[in-house]
Amino acid sequence: MINKQNLWFITLFSIIMVLSIYYLTMTDDTLATLNVSTPTNKDKAEVVINENDTLVALKVASEEAMISKISELEDIILSTTATLEEKNDAYEDLQTINKNESIKEKIEKTIKEQFKLNSIATIDGNNINITIASKTHDTTLANNIIRSIQNLFQDNKYITVKFDI
Repeated sequence: MINKQNLWFITLFSIIMVLSIYYLTMTDDTLATLNVSTPTNKDKAEVVINENDTLVALKVASEEAMISKISELEDIILSTTATLEEKNDAYEDLQTINKNESIKEKIEKTIKEQFKLNSIATIDGNNINITIASKTHDTTLANNIIRSIQNLFQDNKYITVKFDI
C-alpha cells in the first residue's frame, strides 16, 4: 500500500530523473542558448574584490586555525597516555577558546550595530585586533570603535583597529 509520503517521493524522484535525462540528451547548441550569462569576449576578464571578500578569507583562516587547535586539544583530552595535568591544561585552553569566540561575536555584533561596518576580531590574551572592511581609513572612526569595544570590558584591553579593503 502506498501512502502519501511514498507517493510524493516517487513523484519528485521521477521528475528529477526526467529532467536529468533531458539535460544529458541536449545538444551543445541548445545548451549554449540556455547559458546566456557567459561573456562573449573572454580576453577582458575583470576581477572585482568586494570588501567582504577579505573578511571572509580572514574568517576562514581564523576558523581553520581554531578548529585545528580544538582538535589537538581534544586529542590530548581523549589520550590515554596524557597526564592529568596535561588534560586539565587542554580543557582550560578549550574553555578559553570558547570564551574568546563568544567575545569575538559580541565585538563584531557591536561594530555592526553601532557603526554599520563588517569586521573580524581576533583575541590573543589582552590584545584584541579588529579588521574593518572599509575603503576609508578614518582615525576618528577607529578611536570611536576602540572606545565602544573597551566599554564592553571592565579591565583594560589593548585594542587595535585595522582598515582593510
